[in-house]
Amino acid sequence: MIGYVTLGSNDLDRSKSFYDAVMTVLGAERTFSSDRQQGYGGPGEGPMLAVCRPYDGQSATRGNGTMIALLARSRACVDETYAAALTAGGIDEGAPGLRGGSFYGAYFRDPDGNKLCVYHNGG
Repeated sequence: MIGYVTLGSNDLDRSKSFYDAVMTVLGAERTFSSDRQQGYGGPGEGPMLAVCRPYDGQSATRGNGTMIALLARSRACVDETYAAALTAGGIDEGAPGLRGGSFYGAYFRDPDGNKLCVYHNGG
C-alpha cells in the first residue's frame, strides 16, 4: 500500500500554486508546508502527495515511464481537474475521455514535467 509519493520541483512556489489548484478540485488539502516541501492529502489518514526541492541540491528531474494517478470522485471531477491543471500551467498529455471499459481519465504534466493522470473508474 502506498503511504505517500514525492515529486521533485525546481521552482517550489510555482509547484505549490499548481498543486493547490489541482488538488483542491480533488478534495485534497495541504497537510504540511515548509520552505523545502509541501504535502497534500484527503481528510483523515491515507496516501499523500508531496512536492519538494531535492535534498541533494541537484536539479529535479522526471522519471521516464513514471506517472502518478490521482483518483477523482466522478467524471465531471476528472474534467474539472484537467482544466485546472492546464490553467495552472500544466501541459496536456491526453484530454479527458474513456480509455477502455469504464476507465475515464485525463493526462497532463506539471510545470516540472512530472506526468499525472486523473481518473474515475465507473459510471
